[in-house]
Amino acid sequence: MNAVVAFEALGMLTLAAAGLTWLARRYALHRQLLDQPGERRSHAVATPRGGGIAIVATVLLGTTAGAMVWPAAVVGLAVFAAGLLLVAGIGWWDDHHPLPAIRRLMVHMLASALLAALVWQATGSIVQAVLLFFVATALINLWNFMDGINGIAASQAVIAALAIAAILPTPAALLAIAVAAGCLGFLPFNFPRARIFMGDVGSGALGYLLAALVGLASVVTDINWLLLLVPLAVFLVDAGFTLSSRMLSGQRWMEPHTQHVYQRAVKAGFSHARVTGVYILLGLIGAVLLYAARSISSLHQAGVAVAWGVLMACLWGVSRVRLRNF
Repeated sequence: MNAVVAFEALGMLTLAAAGLTWLARRYALHRQLLDQPGERRSHAVATPRGGGIAIVATVLLGTTAGAMVWPAAVVGLAVFAAGLLLVAGIGWWDDHHPLPAIRRLMVHMLASALLAALVWQATGSIVQAVLLFFVATALINLWNFMDGINGIAASQAVIAALAIAAILPTPAALLAIAVAAGCLGFLPFNFPRARIFMGDVGSGALGYLLAALVGLASVVTDINWLLLLVPLAVFLVDAGFTLSSRMLSGQRWMEPHTQHVYQRAVKAGFSHARVTGVYILLGLIGAVLLYAARSISSLHQAGVAVAWGVLMACLWGVSRVRLRNF
């Protein structure tokens, strides 16, 4: 993608996202939409929630712009936007009036099915469509689980979106730019001090958006699926292994908890900024790996991805042992 166009789009959409986040904070304060501190939370003061609506609105602005410069993709973008509105809508409702997990999951699966249908239509591969369905459903919920300390969910989304933007052709990269811009506009309100949380409307939407970017990259490039997931690996491993351990121990894994490695690190006394910074570093390494390995053979790409995943799993295991008392 042309660098000048990319920076202009990134700048304009980031400013829009910042303004929308400011408005979302005023709305949350007016409606008293506050996350209270508690045993299963990692913050110490009541904080407004729902700021992720600004990210969603920014991406929809970018989607509209994309439809203008990419007329052939209007139908696909409309289906994508419908899925985004489903996930964000159920999250927005849940931020105001908490819903049973099964209802949210059903909506998430419907949105994931829309993404899968787009991939099926573009590639004719039912296997690839089913794969994206499961990846999208997982990421929507995973990003919600991992949105527990200041800046961690938005910063990881910025890194992953920009990494995918770097490998996408024009104008497909505009969608990834919009996702990154939405998060960049939100981040100053959430990191290092949180003046607003993104809420379910934002965390679920980010999972959906990143799944959409992975699906898009799988359609318009020849890059191996596993390599496309490398920038997301630190979240995939922490969430996946933590939830698996909760299931195996018979715990109710869908309930809020503070057992992820990043949460245990905060309970051990590390600051939100320090923990988020470590995750940012690991995400950046994953992004560099994706870009550096984009041109090698598919088999070697898979090897790079597996090696990085194993390294992340080992790091998770060591961290889990060291933080086992927290």
